[in-house]
Amino acid sequence: MNKNSAFKNPVFYVSAIIVFLLVIIGATMPKKFGDVAGKLFDFTTINFGWFYLLAVFVFILFLIGISFSKYGKIRLGASDSKPEYSFFTWIGMLFSAGFGAGLVFWGVAEPMSHFFDTPFPELESMTEESARVAMGYAFFHWGISQWSVFAVVGLVIAYLQFKKKERGLISTSIQPIVGKNKMVGNTIDSLAVIATVMGVATSLGLGILQMNGGLKSVFNVPTSIWVQMAIAGVMLITYLISSSTGLDKGIKWLSNINLGLCLLLLVFVLLAGPTVFIFNTFVLGLGDYFTNFVQYSLRLTPYSGETWVREWTIFYWAWSTAWSPFVGAFVARVSRGRSIREYVIGVLVVSPAIACIWIAAFGGTALYNDLFNGSSIAEAVNADVAVALFETYQHLPFTTVLSLLSIFLIFTFLVTSADSATYILGSMTSRGSLNPTLVTKIVWGVLITAIAVVLLLAGGLQALQTASLISALPFTVILLFMVVTFLRMIKKDYKK
Repeated sequence: MNKNSAFKNPVFYVSAIIVFLLVIIGATMPKKFGDVAGKLFDFTTINFGWFYLLAVFVFILFLIGISFSKYGKIRLGASDSKPEYSFFTWIGMLFSAGFGAGLVFWGVAEPMSHFFDTPFPELESMTEESARVAMGYAFFHWGISQWSVFAVVGLVIAYLQFKKKERGLISTSIQPIVGKNKMVGNTIDSLAVIATVMGVATSLGLGILQMNGGLKSVFNVPTSIWVQMAIAGVMLITYLISSSTGLDKGIKWLSNINLGLCLLLLVFVLLAGPTVFIFNTFVLGLGDYFTNFVQYSLRLTPYSGETWVREWTIFYWAWSTAWSPFVGAFVARVSRGRSIREYVIGVLVVSPAIACIWIAAFGGTALYNDLFNGSSIAEAVNADVAVALFETYQHLPFTTVLSLLSIFLIFTFLVTSADSATYILGSMTSRGSLNPTLVTKIVWGVLITAIAVVLLLAGGLQALQTASLISALPFTVILLFMVVTFLRMIKKDYKK
């Protein structure tokens, strides 16, 4: 058996047992599980919201600084190495693993939610001004801030794995601070594994809810846990088959399909929807995003006690932190051979730009119809957030075709994310191996699906969202340690 086998690694056993116990507890006591998850969410966001905001702001400053510094030319690999994947495939893989399915879910739902329930109490809902603020805030939430968290993890792991030829593990990245204590290292890696499982399971659950909403819209399939479990089962089989083909086949192929289908839907909505309004919305939204960036990044409401920032911005930052061990490790794996500057541009600029264009097209179309055509998409979203995209399609030609393509897109995005996650979890629990065994990937694939189903049983969207924050707070501290150790490493390696 390979010395890096998961079955010889305590990280595998500890994290797998903890996740398995969470599955059992959630399945046998779903209400209690949901209540505990809710209390954890309230505790962390009320008491440490300020910490999340500051940390993400620091990550952005760090990435911008490192990319413009003399270190920006350093390649993540040998000095003469070339990127493994074409730019299109690379961006497709980043986007699919990063937040493809989440963006399809929230691309309409978020701006319409802010339009209906505004970010500022003095701002009247369902007005032109609330539409503008809704779009600017949606850009902010899906822009560089979320991606900065992924980018930090990916940069440090890629540098360790491909430049210094060390294990691409979270524990390795902070050894200069915590030392080489095996128990501490295993604890950190186990925490990263659990964070990944919860983050991926949350995204799978959100996607399953949206697919159920799409099937209801097109085929009048009822919204029920049984339908959602059936979707989860089909998804599990599909991504386990995909994971058996390896990174260069299954994930690469699916990522190209995802990005191509995204572009097809995007172009159609741009042309069939209110084209000029969409472009105007995009440009105005970018302006509002840049103008308000610092204010939104550090916005808290200690004087009024409102919960909006906690429920949206702080939740997003915590969610992306919980999701970052997986996304960051995967981003690192597919970025070998790129310079640090190229890496930061691709991860921190190109991917968020695609997200903002998507939100402007789909969210802008929904806003236009509510503002000028008398539709009630915002009310429908308020009643059931999972139907947002499909309600918008009711106001475009070829509604059924668009809905079916979107259901397929959500499915392939989720399969890509889960496939990528099984690979990364296999690697994390095999001492950083770039070639984890199929059996290890199957174990994690089954556990991820089980957690997603348990979270759906425990209370749907609310339980999914709150459970993803279980490991976000300690992991934010670890990410800050990673920034410090990376700066120490790179200064030591390039003293000239």
